[in-house]
Amino acid sequence: MTDAGSGPGAALGYEQARDELIDVVRRLEAGGATLEESLALWERGEELARLCGQWLEGARARLDAALAAGEEPETVRRGGGEEDGPGDEGE
Repeated sequence: MTDAGSGPGAALGYEQARDELIDVVRRLEAGGATLEESLALWERGEELARLCGQWLEGARARLDAALAAGEEPETVRRGGGEEDGPGDEGE
């Protein structure tokens, strides 16, 4: 996804941004930071949450486009559940 932003977090993938966001939340919950440090952590958390949201919106748009085109999502095709067909369970 290339339009996830142009700031310092723009090069982060979803998993990287999510993991960093989890770390930011843990640090905020632990307390002990100064007010300035807490504000900086909060701002970084907001940016990471926005970035994760953009990644998820992009994934949702791709899924919707695939469904509209009559394609099965990749995870469904690999799951095997729908490819087995009726009566394949010992009937």
